[in-house]
Amino acid sequence: MTTFSAEVAWERGAASFIDGRYSRGHRWSFDGGATVAASASPHNVPLPYALAENVDPEEAYVAALSSCHMLFYLWLASKKRILVDSYIDAATGLMETVQGRTMVSRVELRPQVTYAGDRPNREIEQKLHHEAHELCFLANSVKTEITVRLD
Repeated sequence: MTTFSAEVAWERGAASFIDGRYSRGHRWSFDGGATVAASASPHNVPLPYALAENVDPEEAYVAALSSCHMLFYLWLASKKRILVDSYIDAATGLMETVQGRTMVSRVELRPQVTYAGDRPNREIEQKLHHEAHELCFLANSVKTEITVRLD
């Protein structure tokens, strides 16, 4: 069993708070030393109380799913001796209300993989993505529908 942790910290500052007019800006700190400026999404909380330049939990969720998938894809490709030069994913998430609950119901991964030498055929590439999805710890942890779209 492995344990993961993050520190999430927010401070009120001079805002009155009880009138709802306070910054949603906060920070995420991780054990390796990285700190990320975070906020509620401006889609959910109006500016200036949300900070558009900060990462919001919904964006982080989509990025984490994409990152997990990518890392397993790269690992599988390396095991099959398929030389990958780059991997870029323009992942998107859809937030909607399902059965009365608002959730990120779908995440679509759109990986664009560049290979050194010959590109594997479509069937092999699809199999690698399927295996990566099956192995991804985060995909196994959520009920969000996650699809991989290869154009």
